[in-house]
Amino acid sequence: MIYNKEMETLSREEMQKIQLERLKKTVAHAYENVEFHKNSFAQAGIKPEDIQTLDDLQKIPFMKKTDLRENYPFGLFAVGMDQVARIHGSSGTKGKPTVVGYTKKDIENWSEVVARSICLAGGRPGDIFHNAYGYGLFTGGLGLHYGIEQMGAVVVPISGGNTSRQITLIQDFLPRGLSGTPSYILNIVEEMKRLGLDPRESSVEYGIFGAEPWSEEMREQLETELNIKAVDIYGLSEVMGPGISCECHEGQDGLHIAEDHFYAEIVDPKTSEVLPYGEQGELVFTSLTKEAFPVLRYRTGDIASLNPEPCVCGRTSLRMSRIKGRVDDMLIIRGVNVFPTEIESVLLSFKELAPHYQVVIERDGALDRFEVHCELTPEYSELGEDTSKLVKQICHRIKDMLGVSVLLKMVAPYSIQRSESKAIRIVDNRNVAKVSS
Repeated sequence: MIYNKEMETLSREEMQKIQLERLKKTVAHAYENVEFHKNSFAQAGIKPEDIQTLDDLQKIPFMKKTDLRENYPFGLFAVGMDQVARIHGSSGTKGKPTVVGYTKKDIENWSEVVARSICLAGGRPGDIFHNAYGYGLFTGGLGLHYGIEQMGAVVVPISGGNTSRQITLIQDFLPRGLSGTPSYILNIVEEMKRLGLDPRESSVEYGIFGAEPWSEEMREQLETELNIKAVDIYGLSEVMGPGISCECHEGQDGLHIAEDHFYAEIVDPKTSEVLPYGEQGELVFTSLTKEAFPVLRYRTGDIASLNPEPCVCGRTSLRMSRIKGRVDDMLIIRGVNVFPTEIESVLLSFKELAPHYQVVIERDGALDRFEVHCELTPEYSELGEDTSKLVKQICHRIKDMLGVSVLLKMVAPYSIQRSESKAIRIVDNRNVAKVSS
């Protein structure tokens, strides 16, 4: 089943015609109802009527996450509270949280794009779907929930955490679909094994995973451990939530963007220059149908590229690559730019290692010291073998593949902290060291 087949197989010209019509309406709506956008346009010396082509979008200044924090809580809403149906927001761990709103129509559109995503993953009406994304202000849980219902599947709103109960319900309810952060799903797999269960024998056939960057090696591990098809879903609350794009199970080669609702660009993170298809840079989104919280050229901070070629599944929608990492998560190790997912790719190529790791940054005098902490699998740890040779092999592979030398620390199984939502891949102790000194 292909959800909304007509919209997903339009020619590029037909899709761009729809996008331009919706862009003009969104620009006018944002300008007329949000002081921030009116001031932004004034500073750029433009007005809504200056946006007559999709290329004219480049005249509009970028939005950044700091703009949301500076207009906390409701300063970027384009409708009154009598029209807002729901509010979501970030955790606010780095200052003021980001707050976004949705009208009833926004919720309906969001449900539709998530329903499309589930169909892309191989879902069908009547499926029982185990939703292990967290519910609450985080958009993952409720975003998937409404899309599952919209598609005609049966949602199990388990949320995150309580891993033993997750396993019980998977055994008893026999879901065909599964969603959650890949790191937490691996925690479930790990616990199944500890209980003497074989994850490959579960009823799950496909999984929709996201909310954190994850590598192809992580996908391979998930598919092998659970005997499923694992696809990547993308979203962020500032633009909508999960469902902005999703991989198809046929190709697993880039995430199909719901282009009738979102316009995507790739820009150079340093120069802000718009880059052509195929080139890697920072992902920028403009909403085309949002009523409560329209966003114009929002810089996501995520690194990706765009591909306009038709997919093997028959869809013609623009595809974005899987997220390589975030601009602010990029590590500069002795002058070389490295993303945690690149380190993950190397680590998961060693069968002796569990899929849990952290990059720990320490201050060593005037320099930064990077340590990669990784776990042995329980099976390999029980052998009691000397790990010095393995450490040398891993360090050599990292040096060969990424061009950097790192200090590698091997730790015992289960010693790296597990997360019930997004995995903590980078532990920066530099400020801690500064305060203690």
